[in-house]
Amino acid sequence: MTDAETAVSAAAGTVADSPNPWVAEHIRRFEETAGQPRPGISDLLLTTRGRRSGQLRRTALAYVRDGGAYVLTASNAGADRHPAWYLNLTADPAVTLQVGAETFPATARRATRAEADRLWPVVVAAMPSYAAYRQATAREIPLVLVTATQAAPAAAR
Repeated sequence: MTDAETAVSAAAGTVADSPNPWVAEHIRRFEETAGQPRPGISDLLLTTRGRRSGQLRRTALAYVRDGGAYVLTASNAGADRHPAWYLNLTADPAVTLQVGAETFPATARRATRAEADRLWPVVVAAMPSYAAYRQATAREIPLVLVTATQAAPAAAR
């Protein structure tokens, strides 16, 4: 194994929080409040594996539920590029979710066109800012369905 491979392998066991100061603060508040950083909004922590670095990366996201799935919106605040977390999970759909105080492995996939058409109104009802984000960009904002790969703890259901 080369020095670079060793460094990536060693780093892969630790989780790096988002370098975005607002998101890093959101993660800190999530942890301090047992997963309730914004009253009235459902938030979770998503950990993906970096598609180039192999490092575990964590971000905070709002979600809605659709049956057994957590629905995430890859809005990137309306930017013209997908968020890094979305690109990471398209390369490796095995992720970790933390919902409240419970952490569990999960699998992510992009919603089908029919699922996205059905779920967009639900997402916008929960987070009205997503409507403005959708108008701000020419790219299609993907919705992602994440499901536990084992029975999720009762608190996370």
